[in-house]
Amino acid sequence: MNRTVNVVRMQLINKQTFVWVPLLVLGASFAMSLAIYAILNSSGVPGPFYGGGSQAPLWVLMFVGISSLTLTFPFSQAMSVTRREFFLGTMLAAAMCAVLLAAVFAIGGLIEDATNGWGINGYFFALDWVVEDGALGAAFFYFVMAMLIFMLGFWSATVYKRFGALLLTLIWVGVGVILLIAIWAITRFEVWGDVITALVQLGAVGLAAWGLVLTVVLGAVSYLTLRRTVP
Repeated sequence: MNRTVNVVRMQLINKQTFVWVPLLVLGASFAMSLAIYAILNSSGVPGPFYGGGSQAPLWVLMFVGISSLTLTFPFSQAMSVTRREFFLGTMLAAAMCAVLLAAVFAIGGLIEDATNGWGINGYFFALDWVVEDGALGAAFFYFVMAMLIFMLGFWSATVYKRFGALLLTLIWVGVGVILLIAIWAITRFEVWGDVITALVQLGAVGLAAWGLVLTVVLGAVSYLTLRRTVP
């Protein structure tokens, strides 16, 4: 366990990657979103105002996941850290970052509800669909989304290190083709209404639960791939 904790410390040596860059992106996205809301409010545009800026720090975690393997894994092997210890320590560091972001989003949502959207009816954290299950539900949703996006980056890096760029590119192209076929099928059979209804009924917590399953699956595949990865 001590060696796993040492991996966490190793990952957090450069706090910019796991802490400050996601928080900086979050702060910048929040400030710009509020500025846009203020302009709309002062122009007499009726609210409430919502935006997609809250996604920005989550997508940063994909690159955090990539760098956590490509930059740190070779060094960890030189320090005689086992692959299992490296994987568990890296996941623990990612979970700490995800908990931090989830707490910020949950607290920010409570503040927005209490202040009527910062006094300008603008909402960055408290998106209706996400907060309908309360602050804990929103925190769970953001935690899972952060871990899932991190794991996508980490998994991509393990495939790249083990099999090379060609296979990784083919996999992502395949994913894109599958999504395109799914969109075509939904449009062709005119079932967008049913899909949207199903997502609404599932709710943020339900969607996060499925996201957690996908995160675990990607984690298992990443670990199995990592066991045969050359630093």
